[in-house]
This record gives sequence, C-alpha cells and structure tokens, in this order.
Amino acid sequence: MIDEMTKSQELIDRRKAAIPNGVGMFNNATAVKAEGAIITDADGRELIDFAGGIGVVNAGHCPPPVVKAIQEQAAKFLHVSFNVASYEPYIALCEKLNALLPHGKATKTMLVSTGAEAVENAVKIARQATGRQGVLCFTDAFHGRTLMAMSLTSKVGYKPNSGPFAPEVYRTQFPNFYRYGAGRSEAAFVKDELHRLDELGHNTVAPENLAAVIVEPVQGEGGFNVIPKDYLKGLRKWCDKHGILLILDEIQSGFGRTGAWSAYEQMDVMPDISTWAKSLGSGLPIAAVVGRAEVMDAAGPSSIGGTYIGSPISCAAALATIKYMEEIDINGKGQHVGEVIRKRFEKMKAKHACIGDVRGLGAMMAMEFVHDGDPQKPDADTCAKLMSACAKRNLIVINAGTEKNVIRVLSPLVISDGLLNKGLDIMEEELEKICAT
Repeated sequence: MIDEMTKSQELIDRRKAAIPNGVGMFNNATAVKAEGAIITDADGRELIDFAGGIGVVNAGHCPPPVVKAIQEQAAKFLHVSFNVASYEPYIALCEKLNALLPHGKATKTMLVSTGAEAVENAVKIARQATGRQGVLCFTDAFHGRTLMAMSLTSKVGYKPNSGPFAPEVYRTQFPNFYRYGAGRSEAAFVKDELHRLDELGHNTVAPENLAAVIVEPVQGEGGFNVIPKDYLKGLRKWCDKHGILLILDEIQSGFGRTGAWSAYEQMDVMPDISTWAKSLGSGLPIAAVVGRAEVMDAAGPSSIGGTYIGSPISCAAALATIKYMEEIDINGKGQHVGEVIRKRFEKMKAKHACIGDVRGLGAMMAMEFVHDGDPQKPDADTCAKLMSACAKRNLIVINAGTEKNVIRVLSPLVISDGLLNKGLDIMEEELEKICAT
C-alpha cells in the first residue's frame, strides 16, 4: 500500500525535511523505476499509474525509441542554446508540429520548456500582434504558476499571498453545462453564455482592448470540463468580429489524450495560437507555442524565448515520441481507453448517487462527486477518501476541480485492457465500500 511504507516512507520523510511544503503532493507514492503504465516504488511494489505524471506520459513510461533517442542526442551535445547556434532537432520538431497542428495557410512554432512558459509567450505574441493589452480567461481555468499564467489561473487555492498579479486580465464564466445548465437545453445554454460575452463588452472590458481570449477546450485542473462545441465556434466568431486572437491551451489535452492530436480539430475550430507541453516529450521538459505564421512573426527580435528553449535532448525525445505515437496509433488508443473508462464510470454513476457527472473527451475522463445530486454542492470528502483507498491498493489516482471533488484519469494510453480494468475494478470496489459507510 502506498501510504504505509518503509523505504518509501524514509524517502518521504527526507522530502519533507528538504523541500518546501508548497510543492504539491497527492500521496506518499515513490518511484525508482517506471515502464508502460506501471511505477515501481522504493519498496519494490508495482503501482498502477492512473496519473501519468499528470498527463505527461501518453506514450507510456520510458518508451524504448524515446530512451534511445535521448541517449543518442546526449552523446552528441547537451546544450548550446538555440539563440547561439541553430540545430536540427529544434528545427525538425517545429516542422513536424507545423504539419501536425496546422493553423491556417502557414504555421510557425517556437519551443520553450514548460506549459507555463508557453502560455506566457503566447500572451506576449498576441499582445505584440494586436497592439492591445487585455486578455480574457475563464473560471476554473489552469494555465500555470508563473506570473501571467497564475493571473490567468482561476483556482484561489493556488494564489494565497502571491499577488499582485498581472494587470489587464479579465475573467468570465466557463460554459459548464453540468453545473450551470439549470434545466435548459444545451443549445439554449450556449446561446445564453455567448450573450454573456456581449454583456462583458459593456460591463467589464471593451472588446477592442482585448488582445486575446485564452481557453482550454477541455479544462484540466478545473475538472475535465469539456467546452460545448457550439460555444467554442461562437467564441471564434466573437473573436473574429472584434479582432481578438483566440489562444487554445491544449497542454493537458494534446497528443492523443482526447483521441486526436488536438481537441480543436475534434471541435472544428481553428485557433490563432495554441500551447502544448506535457506528453509532447514523454517526460522531458519541452513545450511549444504554435500559431498562424503572420501572428507568430509579429513578436519582435529576442522578445520571446530563453536560454533553455528547445533543449536538444528534449527535442530529440519529442521527435521520437511523436514518431512512436504515429506508429502505435496513439489517437486510436486514446479513443479506446476513453470508451472503456466511460462505460465503467457510467456503471458506477448508475449505482452511486454521490457521482453527479461523468464526462470527458476521449481518454480525458473524469467523474464529479456531489451531495444530494446537486451540481452546486461539491463533495470533496468522498473524492479524497477514494484517492486514499486506491493508494492503499497500489493504484495512483489524482483529483481535479476547483473544489477538489473530481477524480480524473490520465493513465498512459498504452495501458493494456487488463491493467486498465484492474485499476477500474479497484476504484469501483473501494467506492462501494465508501458509499456503504
């Protein structure tokens, strides 16, 4: 069990002594080795991984072709800085992403190290391209923990005594149909939410002062809330009407997680700029800002980037990851894994009133816990109990949601049906026990 260990507990004790409390910790799991969808802990126990490094290992832990690519690049050179000397892996990766994630007639990409960096640079590019300063974001959003990214992030719990935050950031309600539908049809709900954008232009910020709107097609930390397709289409039209750039944050949803390379292609909406990270590098720090060429080229010389942008080793890992994903049909795997999880979650929901909603896109699946079937009454306690109970049976699961009342699954997409169902069996059995008490 994850929470009662010997060598693992010793490691956790050392962590607590050496590392600030502010560094997040879902449970007492440790790791000395990982392969596929299994993590081996410091005591030799095998843990089923339903967290995937928070959505980072869609292609599995340590895919052999990726490990080989890392080793080969490390033997050549580790760092020169792309600002100082151009190198093949960086350029080749940008070319690949431009082809894989087209943004209009011509696409360009820049590389950074983290998702938060990608968001920061996307906003800078949008501001330079439009000559405007304002940025509109949404409730329940998560975009990172650096200054602009944290300003765009919704969850108050991440922000205590961390201000002042970046100016010219405005927020509107995310169109969460489950929580705010209030008996309306989805079409009526979307119509009302789009009207909210027009009202915002009268009572919050003039649209002509907005450089960009940034939104996650499927909110990650916010609870796997899927944006209604018609709302995103309406948002695209609203942005076009007012000369506002649309930034889609696909850091958690990209590279097969939703059953496609991007959620935006599934929703038939083309962004002006998009941000990517996590599973792009199979665990190595790599992130990307992809966008329409004319928008990307608006940034002035040296106004974007940094010393470590597009590390050659990370670029090699990303190229190998994408090639491997193509070979194993990662998108097909995302669709299949999602179907399995959805069926099992729906089965649990039918039995337990504490599950208010089952939702997601592809394998980006979650279930939300509420009291009395009321979407306005989040039940974080049941969620926490389920996480802890699963941990004691060597299953790593993590929560999400602004109120921490959502269980999300981010297992590697290469997970076998047997292992996936074993993990889901554990979840179902433990939830049964919790609901019986």
